[in-house]
Amino acid sequence: VASYLRDTARQRTKRYLGHNPAGGAMIVALLVMLSIIGATGFMMTTDAFWGVAWVQAAHETAVSLTLGLVVLHIVGVIVASCEHRENLVRAMITGRKRVETERR
Repeated sequence: VASYLRDTARQRTKRYLGHNPAGGAMIVALLVMLSIIGATGFMMTTDAFWGVAWVQAAHETAVSLTLGLVVLHIVGVIVASCEHRENLVRAMITGRKRVETERR
């Protein structure tokens, strides 16, 4: 992922038909954060954790971090779309992406 991000900064990234390394890491990060949001949200509805400050703080922190990850995801999609001259949003919706042979 770090190597991919360095290449992105230099605009020399390899094109992937599926998720690139940063996109794959983002999926994992978002799934983890959504799991934390769900777990702490559920905990706040139980008698054992009702009104417990650390649970609410963890929930709110997870929500804020997730919003930050969403912004980073959008920026990443825009950067990758521009670099590879393709509409990644359309590819996310349709599940189709152009197949291209490697340029020499």
